[in-house]
Amino acid sequence: QVQLVESGGGLVQTGGSLRLSCAASGSIRSINVMGWYRQAPGKQREYVGSIDGTGLIHSADSVKDRFTITRDNAINSVALQMNSLKPEDTAIYYCYCNAQRVGNPGPPVNYWGQGTQVTVSS
Repeated sequence: QVQLVESGGGLVQTGGSLRLSCAASGSIRSINVMGWYRQAPGKQREYVGSIDGTGLIHSADSVKDRFTITRDNAINSVALQMNSLKPEDTAIYYCYCNAQRVGNPGPPVNYWGQGTQVTVSS
């Protein structure tokens, strides 16, 4: 199995910064994409951004100028640096990876972390 563990959430004031980290572990053969989604109360899960193995990054327009995604392929980790936070960024943030497991010849599968709460106070 593949496990993802997130850390770094918390409470911050408007305009502040937080850094989320996520590490993948387990029987991993390869990871294609790592990234983040978020889900605010009463809303659907929303794409935040992702990064592939070559460093190509995609980000949602709502966060593009404020959030930065980085990845360390050596340790199967991804980070989300969030600056200029707004109350509307309040959500549970979920890390995911699209990966293939050792000994599994099938297509890559998405794995998810348990989520970490980010709350931005006004």
